[in-house]
Amino acid sequence: MLVLASASPRRRELLTQVGYSFEVHPAHIPEEPLPGEEPVAYVTRLAREKAEVVYAELSTKSSAPLQVVGADTTVTLDEHILGKPADAADAARMLRLLSGRTHRVITGVAIVSAEGTEAAAEITSVSFRALTDDEIAAYIATGEPMDKAGAYAIQGRAARWIPRIEGCYFNVVGLPISRVSAMLEARAFLRG
Repeated sequence: MLVLASASPRRRELLTQVGYSFEVHPAHIPEEPLPGEEPVAYVTRLAREKAEVVYAELSTKSSAPLQVVGADTTVTLDEHILGKPADAADAARMLRLLSGRTHRVITGVAIVSAEGTEAAAEITSVSFRALTDDEIAAYIATGEPMDKAGAYAIQGRAARWIPRIEGCYFNVVGLPISRVSAMLEARAFLRG
């Protein structure tokens, strides 16, 4: 049985899009970075912790083989983590920081099963064009940035501000589906 340890509708859509059958069982853990924690270590740790918590909960309830996928995405600019905005003012602050610059989107992924835990990170560079205060205010008014790391959704209205990316588009959406698929397929091969 494959389980996604995330409530993210975007991650659910991506796994469905490529044909996986799975259940959703969100993990509820603190998502704050540790003091001095680097962005890659931060998202990889959270992905692993989410998958491990859900695996521990579900493995005692079923004897079926279980694989749990955990993921966490953050936006970084100059090595500073930009999580989900606390409010509209915080979203505006983040979008002003990203305006006219290139930042990184990092997603940590982890798979936990009886065979153990495997974790990895995917990094994509995203370039924003310069934004006006009016554009930022109008975007925030849509509500779209409020539950997104870095206060934007590449698959939404913010797409018009992104002239280029380097790396995996799906990583920016929230799940590097090619990497996750390769990890899952390698485990299936090892068991077979």
